[in-house]
Amino acid sequence: MSSKAAISFEYFPPKTDAGRDKLLGETTAALQSAQPSYYSVTYGAGGSTRDNTRGTVLALREQGLDVAPHLSFGLDGEDTILGLLKDYQQAGINRLVALRGDLPSGTGGGTRLVYANELVAFIREHTGDHFHIEVAAYPEIHPQAESYESDIGYLKGKFDAGADSAITQYFYNVEAYFYFLDRCAALGIDKPIYAGIMPITNYANLARFSKNCGAEIPRWIRKRLEGYADDTDSIRAFGVEVVTQLCQTLIESGAPGIHFYTMNQAQPTLQICTNLGL
Repeated sequence: MSSKAAISFEYFPPKTDAGRDKLLGETTAALQSAQPSYYSVTYGAGGSTRDNTRGTVLALREQGLDVAPHLSFGLDGEDTILGLLKDYQQAGINRLVALRGDLPSGTGGGTRLVYANELVAFIREHTGDHFHIEVAAYPEIHPQAESYESDIGYLKGKFDAGADSAITQYFYNVEAYFYFLDRCAALGIDKPIYAGIMPITNYANLARFSKNCGAEIPRWIRKRLEGYADDTDSIRAFGVEVVTQLCQTLIESGAPGIHFYTMNQAQPTLQICTNLGL
């Protein structure tokens, strides 16, 4: 197995002191053995985790790690976003994940989301080339997209605005990813599009996430997971096996790298990386 594939790990900001201590200590120490290119930290709907995201990002940076904060306008104004950009620059952070984001539930329908291409252009206007900017891509197409072609067009708009690379929504259908790359190339997109992969540890949670974000769980995988019922050990073992095979196919077929949605758990992702020889 090639060791040249870039890997990165995603966290969400913990809500409790205990969760934060575990993430910054035990979890990160374990995952660091895989030598990821960077860690990313998510940014809740409408900026709802802004302070926790910033705190987690700066704490990881203080450990000497490369970290990429997620960023979206949400309900925040330009001054708030500029303040975050300044903080991150001063901390020596040079990578961001720029997203449209979502509004918190209950927000009035009159609030306009700022699209990711607008955020990318805003970052470039105020910080030049300081940041390597990642954006989101959707091999199985964003659930709100008007069409397959229009969604790829939106991705191209993000690159045209100054994005450097993209990370996909998680998927388990490798054909969807490579077909998506082909269609992107046909539209003139030549920047790296990294495969986003989520280890399988809890079927109920995975089914709920997938329904909300439009990610398909292939029928054969669903049937196997449903057959395990509440046998969490078997679910995890099967999940590691399936995702390892998926990642191996991706790497052997030329994917530029893999971004793991860790869900703040070290062991499943680390086992997959170990299986792959990464």
